[in-house]
Amino acid sequence: MQVPKAVRWALGVTCVAVLVVAAGIDANQSGSGADARAKLTLIAPAAAGGGWDLVARESQQALRSAGIVNNVQVVNVPGAAGTIGLSQMSRLEGDPTTMMVTGTVMLGGIARNESQIDLSDLTPIARLAEDFDVVAVPADSPFQSIHELVEAWRADPEAMPIGGGSAGGVDHMIAAQLAREAGIDPGQLRYAAYAGGGELTINLLSTAPGTPGVGISGYNDFRDMLTEGRLRALMVVAPERLEGLDVPTAAEAGYPEVDIVNWRGLVAPAGIDRAEQEELIEITTEMVDTEHWANVVDRNRWNETVLTGDEFGEFLRQEQDRVNGILQDLGLA
Repeated sequence: MQVPKAVRWALGVTCVAVLVVAAGIDANQSGSGADARAKLTLIAPAAAGGGWDLVARESQQALRSAGIVNNVQVVNVPGAAGTIGLSQMSRLEGDPTTMMVTGTVMLGGIARNESQIDLSDLTPIARLAEDFDVVAVPADSPFQSIHELVEAWRADPEAMPIGGGSAGGVDHMIAAQLAREAGIDPGQLRYAAYAGGGELTINLLSTAPGTPGVGISGYNDFRDMLTEGRLRALMVVAPERLEGLDVPTAAEAGYPEVDIVNWRGLVAPAGIDRAEQEELIEITTEMVDTEHWANVVDRNRWNETVLTGDEFGEFLRQEQDRVNGILQDLGLA
């Protein structure tokens, strides 16, 4: 029986991801007795150009430049709101030389995809920082404010596709929350999901028919386009206005219930011992104390919220329950 082309392609992508991760792990374990300070792999469970990839690559630079880890490599394993990367991590049990970037988006993916694995199955290392979403439109958009956008959206919800990251992720939840607060049935939301912030930005700036004219993503995904004037921010989902971005918060705009914040963190495979967990926590703590990391936090307008070890593990359990409730309430899970 001939296997359909689409199935062959999907299997090929999965096999490549497995082989890439396996190759990286084998390389790590071949040196210095699997010592994380000799060689460390950071998995970004998304395509290049998005928030998880940014965290992984900035972590790589901070660890290298400060001499905390001799050799750091980043491996991208995109797909399904990070749950493909999560699946790969579950196969690396006992490996103390790999960490994966995670965050709120992955919790949404776990809930929506009914994953058999969740973050409680891994080893908690550290929450790093909160990252705030921005609602933006192309510079030539007719919408000059969030109120103008909402008015047009309310008049014809089906005519306004809104782009963002993975289905069920932070961007999707924010779009659904904003719809509900604006009096729009979240079920009428036309949400266009993209693999990463880079892909979203390309489509947001495209003039091709059917591409979204409104995008929701982390500030750092849009930062360059906002600075260059190619995108215009209408609202930021944050407790306070972001420095250098003169747009209202959701609360200031009259939508205080639009309040999902994306945090970034690191987890390791299950099965590592306490000493190996503590070593990875120490490596991460040294990283966030570097000048490079301080500049990263400032440049990306993050809010540093470091939480490590068992306390981070308890946060993960509580956060998964909270995200599950939000998605069910919005009809997204």
